[in-house]
Amino acid sequence: MTLWRTIRRVAAASVVVMGLQAASTAQAQDYKLIEPGTITCAFTGSFAPFSMQTPDGKWYGLTNEVFREMVKRVGLELKYVITKWDSLLVGLMADQYDILCDTMDITKERQARVLFVDGWIESGGRLVVHKDSSITSFEQFKGKTMGVLVSSTWAELAKELQPGETKYYQAESDAMRDLADNKIDGMVTDSIAAAWAAEHAKMPLRTVDGYLSRIQKGWAAKKDRVELVKALNKALSDMIADGTYASMTTALIGYSPAPAEPIRSQIN
Repeated sequence: MTLWRTIRRVAAASVVVMGLQAASTAQAQDYKLIEPGTITCAFTGSFAPFSMQTPDGKWYGLTNEVFREMVKRVGLELKYVITKWDSLLVGLMADQYDILCDTMDITKERQARVLFVDGWIESGGRLVVHKDSSITSFEQFKGKTMGVLVSSTWAELAKELQPGETKYYQAESDAMRDLADNKIDGMVTDSIAAAWAAEHAKMPLRTVDGYLSRIQKGWAAKKDRVELVKALNKALSDMIADGTYASMTTALIGYSPAPAEPIRSQIN
């Protein structure tokens, strides 16, 4: 009797597992993924503290940790693609990957082209100079040499400071190194990244008082990936509600940068 009960329980459990697997497969197909069951995300590589790489090649940081947990909660595998910043949106539209998991600012112009996951982090643009620089205000930067990430919102903000020359970089880490070596007079970048570079990376940099912008960042998918974005939104919301998000981000930068009023996905 006990044996038959055990067999029936195992059989019932197997049916449940098979049902969940079938549901999971069907759900993954609804996400319109390039590779069913796997979400392929593209980013530009190292940009501390958002994305950093260990000596053995593993990725970690604010973006990687939060996004990885979201993907896990949705029930998908995660695959990375590294590409240049100015190629991110081009590759997305060409279906080379499913989503952009870089630290992309949510702007009205980009919202017209892509579907963002709810804003997951709030930061802002700051003017960063060498720690020994005499520049203490935005006005003093007029005519100086600026360094910015190509095709970025920072590049637009930098124009307001009226630099004499602007150098464009494929990676912000390269601009930071040039600034630390006094090859440029300043750069406009994310406030969190700037603080990390000065405090944790011990780079000889400081931020000039005041914000050039306040911005939320999001992960971007093609506009027809509605079900995928909905699932990621729920995972992110659950992480914030159960404290996982705060725990992860606080461990890296000392506080939770979750927006009080996140920019919501434009889903009809």
